[in-house]
Amino acid sequence: MLVLRLIIVAVIAYCLGGANGAILVSKLFHHEDVRSHGSGNAGLTNFFRTYGGGLTLVVIAVDMIKTILACYVGKWILGTDAGMMFGGFCATLGHVFPVFFGFRGGKGIMCGVSVAFAMDWRIAVCLIVLFAVIVALTRYVSLGSVLCAAVFPFLFLVFFRGNWWVFGLAFALGLVAIVMHRGNIQRLVKGTERKLSFRKKNS
Repeated sequence: MLVLRLIIVAVIAYCLGGANGAILVSKLFHHEDVRSHGSGNAGLTNFFRTYGGGLTLVVIAVDMIKTILACYVGKWILGTDAGMMFGGFCATLGHVFPVFFGFRGGKGIMCGVSVAFAMDWRIAVCLIVLFAVIVALTRYVSLGSVLCAAVFPFLFLVFFRGNWWVFGLAFALGLVAIVMHRGNIQRLVKGTERKLSFRKKNS
């Protein structure tokens, strides 16, 4: 039964997504919650600004593995590209609103890139290049993230032409990321958004 399979994928993928890398790594290695620092967000940028680059790679690995695994759970159970996309979308919701951590997670950008890798590596490469160029030119991580989220569904429209379920889920995923960056967007407009620095914050 399709509805039952959708529910199974949604629950498994959501729970996988709830294993937030920034929170888990900060608790395991620093015995504290990354959300108690900086922006209060459980995302990659706040983790990097708080603890530096070394463990950031571990956070990236955790968030990528859980999201890609969720995508393949969707593919295995539902048997379609849309099913794979659905698994990634539910994992992203788990990352952004983790039931295990008071529904306060990250903003979903790393999950989105991971979904792109699982679906078609060319989409991921396009997103990474766009993000790198924007951040290199402006040093605004949030600007790169928002613009990547905006083009995200249209890249799926190109590479999965005619698959409207995939496009719809990609659009929803990009919209979630943009909404989660609404505070950053307001600060960008006001000119008060913080730029990327490669210096570790002193605890």
